[in-house]
Amino acid sequence: MAFDNRDRTVFIKHKICRFCADPSLKIDYKEPGTLAVFTSERGKIIPRRISGNCARHQRVLALAIKRARKIALLPFTTAKTKMKEYREF
Repeated sequence: MAFDNRDRTVFIKHKICRFCADPSLKIDYKEPGTLAVFTSERGKIIPRRISGNCARHQRVLALAIKRARKIALLPFTTAKTKMKEYREF
């Protein structure tokens, strides 16, 4: 008995940019709590295909995260990662 994939319909739920959906949300580099949601536990910026942001807001968000890192509101990396790098030498 062979299975045919043409009979199934797949529904893909598209992610919606939360900044477009709620105009009261603002991207500001001085709010590390909001920006921390869009960084991984290692400090990397989460890509838009995972976060669901539109291209315009992802660019603004990345710039705000980089600015917050420069003035030490967000870490560039975690201490756990730094300790691992020191052990390798």
